[in-house]
Order: sequence, then structure tokens, then C-alpha cells
Amino acid sequence: MKKLTTLAVAALLGLTLVATTASADASKGQKIFAKKLKAPCGMTGAKFASKHTQDQWESIKGAGKFGAEVKKICPKAAAGYDEKWTNDLYDFAYEFASDSGNVPSC
Repeated sequence: MKKLTTLAVAALLGLTLVATTASADASKGQKIFAKKLKAPCGMTGAKFASKHTQDQWESIKGAGKFGAEVKKICPKAAAGYDEKWTNDLYDFAYEFASDSGNVPSC
């Protein structure tokens, strides 16, 4: 019984860690913006994220047009935009949207 309980707890802990690692992250999106997009965009992360409200960012992402919106806001960054950044940049933009009350440090 003790081995079964230990195995169940270990499996639950393992699944929790995997689920956390697989999710997108606003701080990672902030780092991506600061490193890859800030100079080409010519604006701070706060100005970028405040281009839309949280609902607007959500509907843009839901329509699958987040990458196109980033390229529209930052035309000089269009050539260097990588689609794998989408989830993290979305979390960043959503977290610091114009109606969120949060201000990023970049």
C-alpha cells in the first residue's frame, strides 16, 4: 500500500511539473520582446502591449492573427518575427494590455 501511494504521489508531482513547463509565460514574452522586438519596433513593451485591451488581444489570438498583428504594429520587425514566440508574446501582451493596470519593466 505504501509503495502504491508513493508511486501515485510521484506521478501526480511529475504531471504537475510537465503541465507547468508546457504553458506560455508572460515574463518569457517580455524577455523576447525586449531582446528581439524592442529595437525594430521603436517602442517600449508597455506601449506595444497597450495597443489593445485584454479582450482585443484575446480575440486576435483566438482568430489566429496574433503574428500578423505584431507585424502590423511593428512593420520593421516583420522579417525577424518567429511564430514560436506567439504564445509567450501573447501572454505578455495580455498581461500588460491597456486595461490591465500592469506596467512592464521593458
